[in-house]
Amino acid sequence: MFESYADSLVFPKATHEICDLEQLSPQEGNEVVCCGYLGATVTLNKKAFVVPLISRNLDYSIQIICCPDHDGNLSPVHGKLKALRPHTPVVLTGVLQKRKPPQGGRDGSLKNILNREILVREVQKLNQFPSDIIVTSDTVFPPEQRHLQLRMDRPLHNALAVRAQIARICRDELGEKQGFMELETPLLFKSTSEGAREFIVPTRRKGLAYALPQSPQQFKQILMASGVSRYYQIAKCFRDEDLRADRQPEFTQLDLEMSFATGADVMDCIENLIKRLWKEVLEINLPVSFPGMTYMDAMSKYGSDKPDTRLDMAISRVEHLLPPDLITKISSLKNPIVDAMVFPTGAVLDSNPDSTRKFMNEFLDSPEAAPFHTNPCGGPGIFIHDPAQPLQGLQAFGFKAAEDIASILPTQPGDVLILQARSRATLTGGSTPLGLLRLALHNAGVKSSRFPPPRGFAPLWITHFPLFTPSDDPHQALISTHHPFTSPRGPKDVAVLATDPHRALADHYDLVMNGVELGGGSRRIHHAEMQSYILRDVLKLPAERLAEFSHLIEVLRAGCPPHAGIALGFDRLVAVLLGRASVRDVIAFPKSGRGEDPLVKSPARMSDQVLETYHLKLT
Repeated sequence: MFESYADSLVFPKATHEICDLEQLSPQEGNEVVCCGYLGATVTLNKKAFVVPLISRNLDYSIQIICCPDHDGNLSPVHGKLKALRPHTPVVLTGVLQKRKPPQGGRDGSLKNILNREILVREVQKLNQFPSDIIVTSDTVFPPEQRHLQLRMDRPLHNALAVRAQIARICRDELGEKQGFMELETPLLFKSTSEGAREFIVPTRRKGLAYALPQSPQQFKQILMASGVSRYYQIAKCFRDEDLRADRQPEFTQLDLEMSFATGADVMDCIENLIKRLWKEVLEINLPVSFPGMTYMDAMSKYGSDKPDTRLDMAISRVEHLLPPDLITKISSLKNPIVDAMVFPTGAVLDSNPDSTRKFMNEFLDSPEAAPFHTNPCGGPGIFIHDPAQPLQGLQAFGFKAAEDIASILPTQPGDVLILQARSRATLTGGSTPLGLLRLALHNAGVKSSRFPPPRGFAPLWITHFPLFTPSDDPHQALISTHHPFTSPRGPKDVAVLATDPHRALADHYDLVMNGVELGGGSRRIHHAEMQSYILRDVLKLPAERLAEFSHLIEVLRAGCPPHAGIALGFDRLVAVLLGRASVRDVIAFPKSGRGEDPLVKSPARMSDQVLETYHLKLT
């Protein structure tokens, strides 16, 4: 052990990267030294074999050839190289020579150098790859072996390389081209009533603790009052909440803020960045100007505050067209709103109502449909356009209603007309029942290969959010829809704060791409008295919670200029760019669904000594 380790400490420096050898002209006796990992040996005859050498970045490969000399003698390197297992890290010295490219060219995710090869002269093993780790093309490594996932899963490894590329572009676009200053804000903050649950960091001072920040929100507003006109950072953020595919307890966001700016200024800045990312990473030109939609329009038309506009299936309100007896069949609500949409199954299922019926029955019997059956507003009403049925399948509507519905929601044979009731109340939250069903049906169709996945990219700004949302807390009628530092949209919205604050709109904007919220931002309240009024008189925060924000009020009081900003979920941005369903596929060391790191076994149980040091006691 000691001898082999000592031998690995001294090795020749690489003269070339493998990726550069393709353009290097071989010269007589010209030696090259390269580092990398060995691939699988291919025997040519009893005395000759070849083995790939994979670059240290796992992106390029070149063929290494080992053969007898002109007298047919084998060199000592022959046995040494052949004894090494695939995936062994080595430094190799040899002569670069021309190679006739094989038929078939490049294949796989590796970029194979086909016009050059290296005649090996010396190889030095830098570590060994153990025989108990079995690697085949079918091997799937568990999360406990994340290091092997990253090393052997080329698409995963490449995703991290693209993530790094995206970060470089963001820094160049914001820092060099748009004049932003990259500044770090503290990770040890204090607990404030700002949103999700926080991670608490105890200290050795009894009763005192830090909190890890959910975002740099307050610090970046402080920077705006400090004379920093344009700030950004790629920031680590933390939220102690339930996990899902696009969320982790610790995550990364691209955070920025601009002083003397409006929301429109921020949106312009972000559009330039997003268009550049798509162009340089994917070679795709996005629209010159991103379209916009109000929150109410998005919720009404698509049933979602982050609609995927690539999909058809727009939603219409139809309760005024329906006979009362039909409404009572789909809902027990009194005087409900009834949303309707057409699911265009006919076009992809050969206009066959029986095929549509089979698909719908499979979906409705699946676990994914369970929430729609238990909806307290009533389950969905499903009607299949079938020319063989009375009124083409709409007999429950009657002649007049069927005709009226067809005028606004025309169907083709095999299409599905869906009705869904909801309570007659102002739209709040992120989705409606029919909006969720719309996505679930489409996903089921794609999953079953009956429907093609949507193509392209559809950026969209969602604006005109309500500033406040009704609360279930009897002591607090309203809560901030986003956060309590969001500014009312305009003078009309400021005017209703004292009388009807629920009518106020926010100067908030979300950027949506293909049904995924990439990020959101807003114009901030830059006036100390207005911020105090929102916290105290609208949100009704008690005195002890108001005290949590005293530092921010004092900062705003010192002539803070108007400012606006945004935070993009960096993990989500990378996932959408690469077409990955989960952010775990674009993070080097993600947490599991339970918030654990299976590789390093975190979180870990605290010892009695640690508990005593930090004045903690388990109950």
